[in-house]
Amino acid sequence: MPWKESNQMDEKLKFVARLLDGEKIASLCREFGISRKTGYKILERYKETGLAGLSDRSRKPYRYANQLPFQVEKAILQIKKEKPSWGAPKIREKLIRQYPEVPTQATSTVHTVLDRLW
Repeated sequence: MPWKESNQMDEKLKFVARLLDGEKIASLCREFGISRKTGYKILERYKETGLAGLSDRSRKPYRYANQLPFQVEKAILQIKKEKPSWGAPKIREKLIRQYPEVPTQATSTVHTVLDRLW
């Protein structure tokens, strides 16, 4: 007899269907090999969004805590375009003088932007 193929979505759907039929969550979690915390999470997502809640969610962060605003990166590149011979220290000083309201960036940060985008 050949093996039956199943994916995560199918397993989650079977899990939720059996829960809705009245089976106990503890025994189902044991049978499916997941923690009760995960079982409750699957059930809550199903209740909130239906079948779409059973699919995998992106693990990508919503925002990056230390990422420079794109306007600052754009300003760094604009200065470099105007003065190609300037390095990170001079560009940083020009940014400080030109935009005093923007928090000061480290020279290494300016250098990293130039390495990545120039």
